[in-house]
Amino acid sequence: MSTLTGTRHVARLILRRDRVLLPLWVLLLAVLPATYAASFFELFPTEAERAAYAAGTARNPSIVALLGPAYGDSIGALTAQRSGFLLVIIALASLLTVIRHTRTEEEAGRRELLGATVLGRHAGLTAALLVTYAADLLLGLVTVAGLVASGLPAAGSCAYGLATVLTGIVFATIGGLAAQLTETAGGARGIGIAVLGAAFGLRLVGDTATHDWPSWLSPLGWAARVRAYEGDRWWVLALPLAATVLLAAVAYPVSVRRDLGAGLLPPRLGPATAGRALSGAFGLAWRLHRGQILWWSVGFGLLGLILGGAAQAAGRSMEGNAQLEEIMARIGGASGLADAYLGATLSLAGLAAAGYGVQAALRMRSEETDGRAEPLLVTGTHRSTWLLSHVVFALLGPVVVLAVTGLAIGLTYGLSVHDVPRELPRMVGAGLAQVPAAWVLAGLAVLLYGLLPRLASVAWAILAVCVLLGQLGAVLKLSQWLLDVSPFTHTPQVLRPQWSATPFWVLAAVALVAAAAGLAAFRRRDVPVT
Repeated sequence: MSTLTGTRHVARLILRRDRVLLPLWVLLLAVLPATYAASFFELFPTEAERAAYAAGTARNPSIVALLGPAYGDSIGALTAQRSGFLLVIIALASLLTVIRHTRTEEEAGRRELLGATVLGRHAGLTAALLVTYAADLLLGLVTVAGLVASGLPAAGSCAYGLATVLTGIVFATIGGLAAQLTETAGGARGIGIAVLGAAFGLRLVGDTATHDWPSWLSPLGWAARVRAYEGDRWWVLALPLAATVLLAAVAYPVSVRRDLGAGLLPPRLGPATAGRALSGAFGLAWRLHRGQILWWSVGFGLLGLILGGAAQAAGRSMEGNAQLEEIMARIGGASGLADAYLGATLSLAGLAAAGYGVQAALRMRSEETDGRAEPLLVTGTHRSTWLLSHVVFALLGPVVVLAVTGLAIGLTYGLSVHDVPRELPRMVGAGLAQVPAAWVLAGLAVLLYGLLPRLASVAWAILAVCVLLGQLGAVLKLSQWLLDVSPFTHTPQVLRPQWSATPFWVLAAVALVAAAAGLAAFRRRDVPVT
């Protein structure tokens, strides 16, 4: 029997299980670069306007730190830079997809069941990598098609698309290696995300320093150095290819030499007995959710520091461009241009925080399907108590994340305008104003889990619709009734001189009603539902 026997069947199983989530992140991330290109064509039709934008914003140190460098002021170069942070998201999605179908499956015991059949030792890892590689390739093809259709040169579009594909492939392989190093999925995710954070840090330091050599050490830095649309340096693509081969050459031998269920690194043993904090459902939920809240807060705090420092330059870059002023005002809902930029930035942060709320709410579904909920519910723990213990963190997480984001933005923006006492509370309030809309999506996730648990992942599709409406609605000037589908359209615009708190209470009420309906449905249905 070959070590790859059964790879095709495992790949089909992965595609079956990810039939909703995989197309969702692939198509969503693939269409965004084309929308950026279309907006640049509309907003900056002349070379002089593009040069002014590049001078004022694209080469601002804070924006370069977040998105990467712009190697020119053509539409293609500006689009490639504007899409810079998408590489981080693609890398993260690829990384987590591989870990989900390798280490998570092994930890849950499903890998051992498959291994009892006619299945080669390399089949599981190979199937996970091939499916993720194929997803990244599809993402790249759709991206290239969209960029070419928007009017950008085919050669530059192919260079950018290939750089995107190979970035995802490198981090998918990093995920495959991380899955071999530790015996828990959480540990593997921690290793993979730490590597991604280090890569982002090296890219940030290299792009903002005098010498850019640290960026050449980062897989995230290689994509920018292809210089799509500005020279198309194809030879740089050899770096992610070589890195992929080297990482795979380490991951595969380790995968067959370790014991099933074990990792290369020895596990860190916990205490022999649980502390008092784990004596109830809420203590257990806190133990399960605390790491996510911490790392989301740290990440968005750092992001807020960068975005707040870029606000002044972004506001100046919009001066004199009536179309851009109108669109930013519609997105950000603020009177000043810097406030419009900050409003749009915090709106995106609100969408991301909604992602945390959905993820935390769907943790209940994974606890149920992995068999950990049923043993808990046969004790004295009431169903309502168990569900509410997770719902509390699904609602609390967005509050913490958005408060930290607003605090970081307010601090750096306040320092740049020499008015921290005024800007700090304004930005914290503007961040918290996004909370009710994020709660609505978390509430809908709870409703889906309680009522239709098999369709709980549809909550991610709802979030994707909100992202598309938020990103494309103002640029494409979609009808207001369509924009109103997203709860983020109704977010109180607290950066305006006059605003109403009514949307806040309405959105919060909708979220609580949805969560309460989910609780009622959960109390009546069977557990588990598989």
